[in-house]
Amino acid sequence: MGTLVAVHRYPVKSMLGETLTGVAVTHAGLAGDRTHAVLDDDGAVGSVKHPRKWGRLLWCRGRSGEDGTVEVALPDGTRFPAEDPELGARLSKLLGRQVSVSADASAGARLERAVPEYEGGVPDAVRESAFVDGTGTEVTVGRVAPGTFFDFGKVHLVTTSSLARLRAVHPDGDFDPRRFRPNLVVDTGEGQDFVEDTWVGRRVRVGEALCRVVVPTPRCVVPTLGQDGLRADPGIMRAIAREHRTPVFDLGRLACLGVYLDVLEPGMVRTGDSVTPQD
Repeated sequence: MGTLVAVHRYPVKSMLGETLTGVAVTHAGLAGDRTHAVLDDDGAVGSVKHPRKWGRLLWCRGRSGEDGTVEVALPDGTRFPAEDPELGARLSKLLGRQVSVSADASAGARLERAVPEYEGGVPDAVRESAFVDGTGTEVTVGRVAPGTFFDFGKVHLVTTSSLARLRAVHPDGDFDPRRFRPNLVVDTGEGQDFVEDTWVGRRVRVGEALCRVVVPTPRCVVPTLGQDGLRADPGIMRAIAREHRTPVFDLGRLACLGVYLDVLEPGMVRTGDSVTPQD
């Protein structure tokens, strides 16, 4: 299938994350991934899927220590432990409303998503429930996955061959994998376009971890945003919507890139590991 060439985790949901050479993968995903989130007083989880409301979270970076503690670096370079009340105060000022940082995902808090204009950006049934919120943005509302701050999948994987295909159809775009906030980037050489689609339902071993490929990953507006030195580019998602709309469960054909994985057997993964089928 390929070779693991990059590992990323995001200790605080929707903030910039960290690049690793190796990490333990548990049944709950990468150790230290999305253990914290920013919450507002209305019960919404901070997600840059609603950029007008939460986009400045991409100005911040979360890091996880070996002991599991999480630290946040703010745009001015100051750093605070996630539990420090001063961090909540600083983030409230940055975002313009009262927020706090929490590791409690037990309540299944509300998740807001801006509705994209391109076709395949949201299921038709969900689009019908959209409304314009106080920011003037058309949004839909869902919930995070039970007991977590994940939108859905525990591990997110993208392949280099799919990114190469998209560069070919939108050569002015910068398809840096970081735009798509993957956990695992797999070098598939000159493999077929969107080869990861053929892995759905199969078991794959990544280093020591055994995973099952569950479903293609529907994309939102986040890859179009300026982040981590990458410029904003609305053409990124238009290219995906043109080139790769694929069925996702019973939700219709959605614009997808990458796949979500479930973890069957925990273990270490490291850059340079082989990614191999286990059928």
